[in-house]
Amino acid sequence: MSLITHWINGKPVDPSGDRTQPVFNPATGAEIARLGLGTAADVDRAVASAAEAFETWSQYSLGKRTAVLFKFRELLAEHTDELARLVSREHGKVVSDAAGEVGRGLEVVEFACGMPQLLKGEYSEQAATGVDVYSFREPLGVVAGITPFNFPAMVPLWMSPVAIATGNTFVLKPSERDPSASLFLADLWQRAGLPDGVFNVVQGDKEVVDAILHHDDVAAVSFVGSTPIAQYIHATATAEGKRVQALGGAKNHGVVLADADLDDAVDHLTAAAFGAAGERCMAISVAVVEDSVADEFVEKLAAKARAVNVTAGDQPGADMGPVITAAAKERIEGLIGTAERDGAELVVDGRGHTVPGYEGGFFVGPTVIDRVAPEHEVYRVEVFGPVIDVVRVSGLTEAIDVINANPYGNGTAVFTSSGESARTFQRGVHVGMIGVNVPIPVPVAWHSFGGWKDSLFGESHIYGPEGIRFYTRGKVVTQRWPHRAQRTEASYHFSGDSQK
Repeated sequence: MSLITHWINGKPVDPSGDRTQPVFNPATGAEIARLGLGTAADVDRAVASAAEAFETWSQYSLGKRTAVLFKFRELLAEHTDELARLVSREHGKVVSDAAGEVGRGLEVVEFACGMPQLLKGEYSEQAATGVDVYSFREPLGVVAGITPFNFPAMVPLWMSPVAIATGNTFVLKPSERDPSASLFLADLWQRAGLPDGVFNVVQGDKEVVDAILHHDDVAAVSFVGSTPIAQYIHATATAEGKRVQALGGAKNHGVVLADADLDDAVDHLTAAAFGAAGERCMAISVAVVEDSVADEFVEKLAAKARAVNVTAGDQPGADMGPVITAAAKERIEGLIGTAERDGAELVVDGRGHTVPGYEGGFFVGPTVIDRVAPEHEVYRVEVFGPVIDVVRVSGLTEAIDVINANPYGNGTAVFTSSGESARTFQRGVHVGMIGVNVPIPVPVAWHSFGGWKDSLFGESHIYGPEGIRFYTRGKVVTQRWPHRAQRTEASYHFSGDSQK
């Protein structure tokens, strides 16, 4: 059984302790590797390596930095299929979906390749007589990323290219459930010419997380995961004086109005609910449907759900794979059971789903639950599985009220043929990312990704312009070069006259 290790200072490094845990193939349920769990000593070693590398990497010219980014981009594109199959094997998602995950990460790399333009500062000549003022941004130092299991390639690629291109060095703590993608990326970074120590990986659990949060030499922490952990990360790291962006959970609603193209809405909501087995923070897990079309919508949605091809992610024609662990399967099926108890209507029941040839896999079938109310447990919590609730409403105003009453504010969508309704919706909902006839409105790389309310802790969204600001800090210089013969008299008094 192979041991999955750290990556520190440009090479694989075994953990300093002796704790390990299994890594599974979710489609078969079989253990495929052991993960070496790190310690605080491993974090110290990685941060020390990153701190040393920062002294030189931060002084690299923008041209030299972006040359590495361009090469990394080429390698990532070249090895997308290999990386996608690795992600599918440990996560369970369909290979084509994993390739799409890499592609969305690739967009951020391409965005970071434009850093010389993006980091241009501001200059004010002759702000006062003989005085010029200019500003620019500098890297923070060692920054860390703590990333989730559901996107083991994409989320590290949302963080590290921007952090590295702006001159920081990076320590990644990936999910312990599918850790190998992080080492694949580390190898590509090295092959692209990134100096040793600029990108490091420390595998582990809470011990590693806490060591990062309390480490004096870590300047900033980026996190994507559940809301309770996001709250913990934000509170702990902020108390330690660190800059923090912590993206939490979601309960994303897709609103279907009576004037929508119903077949189009059903097609897109089916894919948005069941793609990646619902293990996306932007998955649509609630369909909010206008009463007059709700019966027809549910009938069409149920037919689509039953037609989803559930099998191992590397099999031809697969639409959806397993969930990540046996514990996740048990939890999701338990929540489906609560819907019946609470009085909702179980239209399509995915419990007990088996796939021939993969009887040991962690499969949950697509599930459609109608007549769900906000007080039902299956609605109140983030299921993070292939489950879509149907909430019936009288119209747009009630739909907006339902969304705004929810504690999460990550993403939402509206399906309509009315521009007036779409504009009312996008201005009325308290949500960070909105789709109009687009079910999963993940912004392109030159915008920024982030939610509101309990979906984000900290002020900064991830990647894009806000990512650059997060990983840098401003510096302003006011300068004067007086001629010896024209020296002005120094004043003991603060002058409000900037025109002097």
